[in-house]
Amino acid sequence: MATIAKTVVATGASSGLGFEAIKQLLAQKATPYKFILGARDVNRTTAAYDSLVEDWRSRHDLTVLPLELSDLKTTRTFAQSTLEQLEKKSLKLDYLFLNAGISNGTEQEEKGKGPGGSKWCEGLVVNHLSQHYLIHLLKDKLVESKARIVVVSSGAVRRVQDTTVLDEHLKAGSGVSAMDIYSETKFVQLLGAHWWRRHLAGQCTVVAVSPGLIPDTGLGRGSGMKLTMDMPDAKSVPEGAASLLRAFTRDDIPEDPEQIFLTSWGEWWSKDVYANSLDKALQDKWCPSKEEIEQEEGLL
Repeated sequence: MATIAKTVVATGASSGLGFEAIKQLLAQKATPYKFILGARDVNRTTAAYDSLVEDWRSRHDLTVLPLELSDLKTTRTFAQSTLEQLEKKSLKLDYLFLNAGISNGTEQEEKGKGPGGSKWCEGLVVNHLSQHYLIHLLKDKLVESKARIVVVSSGAVRRVQDTTVLDEHLKAGSGVSAMDIYSETKFVQLLGAHWWRRHLAGQCTVVAVSPGLIPDTGLGRGSGMKLTMDMPDAKSVPEGAASLLRAFTRDDIPEDPEQIFLTSWGEWWSKDVYANSLDKALQDKWCPSKEEIEQEEGLL
C-alpha cells in the first residue's frame, strides 16, 4: 500500500538551515513529500534543488513560488498561489515550516520608514509580521488539515528582559543594533507562536524550535555578527537542520500547553526560561488580526 505524501509549505528554504532541512527530507525514502517553498529568487532556488546529487524527483514533488517577506503584498500573493496549488493537487497542508529570518539592525534605516512604508523595522516585518500574516491567510486550510506549524525560534529570546522597550526599538530607524533587534524580533515571533497555540488549540499543533548556534548560515549577512565554529556549543548546518526536523515528528508534546519550545538538544524547555513570552496581554498586543495588518500596512 502506497504511503500517503506529506505536504510542507516553507519559508526560508532557499539557503542555509532551511535548504538543508528540505534536502534531508528529500533524501528520505520512507515518506514522499510535496513541497511548496517561498523564495525571493525562484530561479536560483529551483536550480539549487535541481543540482542535488540525490535523485529525489521520482519520490517527491517540489514547487518554488516567489515570496519577499519584507513586502506583505507578496506574502498575500504567495498565500493565494499556495492555496491554489493545494486545491489543484487535492493536497492537505501537513506542515507549515516558518524558517525565514534576518538579523539586520536598524542603524541604516530611515526613521519611521520601514519596508513598504511600514512604521516597523525590516527585522520585525520579516521575522514576525509577514509570517504571522501568512498564518492568517492559510488559517482555514491549516485547520482543515490539522496541520503542525513549526516556528524556527532562537535561544536569543532569553536576552529580552525588558519588554517595555519593544515599541520603540522595533520601529524603523530606531538606531538599535543587529543583535538586539534579532533577539527582540525573535522574542515577538515567540509571542506569536504562543498566540497561535492559544487560538488554534485543538485544531493545529504549534511548536517553536531552536536549531542551536549555527555559524555557517547566511543569517548574519548585513548585520556584522560574526559566528565561528570554535564557539561553545556551535553546530554544523546539517546538525542544526536535523534539530529543526525533530519538531516535525515529535509526538511527546508536553501536557502543559505553554511548554511549546523544543531545544536543539531535543528537550522541551522549561517555561521559566521564556517566562516573559507567556504574558497573554503582550501576545495579543503583538499579534494583530488579518484585518488590522491589512489596514495598518496599507494592503486594503
